Amino acid sequence: MSPDHPFEAEATSSDDLPDIIDIVTAMGRSIEADGALASRTGATAELGGNGSADGDLGDRERDKSAGGRPMHGAGWATDGEGRRRPDQSVDPAELASTPALPVVGEPASGRLPGHLDQLANRARGYVEAASSANTRRAYASDWKHFSSWCRRQGLAPLPPDPQLVGLYITACASGTATGDKKPNSVSTIERRLSSLTWNFAQRGQPLDRKDRHVATVMAGIRNTHAAPPRQKEAILPEDLIAMLETLPRGELRGLRDRAMLLLGFAGALRRSEIIGLDCGRDQTEDGRGWVEILDKGLLVTLRGKTGWREVEIGRGSSDATCPVVALQTWLKLAKIGHGPLFRRVTGQGKAVRPDRLTDQQVARLVKKTALAAGVRGDLAEGERVQKFAGHSLRAGLASSAEVDERYVQKQLGHASAEMTRKYQRRRDRFRVNLTKAAGL
Repeated sequence: MSPDHPFEAEATSSDDLPDIIDIVTAMGRSIEADGALASRTGATAELGGNGSADGDLGDRERDKSAGGRPMHGAGWATDGEGRRRPDQSVDPAELASTPALPVVGEPASGRLPGHLDQLANRARGYVEAASSANTRRAYASDWKHFSSWCRRQGLAPLPPDPQLVGLYITACASGTATGDKKPNSVSTIERRLSSLTWNFAQRGQPLDRKDRHVATVMAGIRNTHAAPPRQKEAILPEDLIAMLETLPRGELRGLRDRAMLLLGFAGALRRSEIIGLDCGRDQTEDGRGWVEILDKGLLVTLRGKTGWREVEIGRGSSDATCPVVALQTWLKLAKIGHGPLFRRVTGQGKAVRPDRLTDQQVARLVKKTALAAGVRGDLAEGERVQKFAGHSLRAGLASSAEVDERYVQKQLGHASAEMTRKYQRRRDRFRVNLTKAAGL
């Protein structure tokens, strides 16, 4: 799992994520006359790609005739071991009609006042802004994976059960969580566990990760299956120059790709940071930063993981390898003066579309040009394909810039020098020789 891009997951519908506003609305349900809660909020039914319910099917009800003991909700019964299992005695039609959380604007106690609709919509926007799109896709994908596994075992994903989660991560590690029998890596299991923790918390039912059924099992998985990280190959300056030569100079697509590679390398930018740039400040709603072209170089303002930061990109020693010249050429010939910096090019490379590129396109560009340029030609084709990605640009600058380490650390936006050293593939690891220093 990459430190800069921790979540790699397939695109998943936003319906897989719990609606925070729905959850908050449901928390305001009325209190029964005897002072007990009328119901304990469950989770919004998770919808898969075909619209089928993946999550819990309704609220936990209290059976007054049983002395107020909590039941597990319509369609679920408790076996002899206290485990929640589908109740075969329940009519499927009744089960399907069990209500999920009320929609925004229609809480159980009455319709949400109309003047709060705008605030509810804005709150949704803030919820989305709390994490990146890749992170949200991973949260949704992992929850769907867990819910599907629970269904196959005849169990319910809610409320959170540490023992059940422990069995789930065991299944992931042993390759029995899915039909392909392929064990998940430790980093993938760590990500799935983090996703479950987040999803449970959003549903108001937090998971205790310190419980022995989770913590001890996870520690054993790490000790048994952990492997050294697989780092992407660094794109060095000579590699980058060869990659640029594979791009057509007379086409807009080639000019765009040239600017992306040089800007990503010189700025040590993440792929999401490259495609998130605008021509100026506050020009688009989905923009993650902007550029200012100055006499001595580019000033890039970015909204990263830990807040806003500035990256200075100086002019190159020649126009052929200068990121500033490459960017200016692209913007001029593509006639872009406002909005996203890097956009789709269609019509045999002659038409520039208004929509922004995706970060996956940056990774594909690096991989394609590195292979075309013959970088690491000493390796087999299959190995070379796995060696390059968007992070190769960041690692390339960190490995090539022969300056004080603190300047490299600042350019990469790292909080610690230790993290920066993980990107420096060619640093002198034996500059400090403790053997000789000890007198041997």
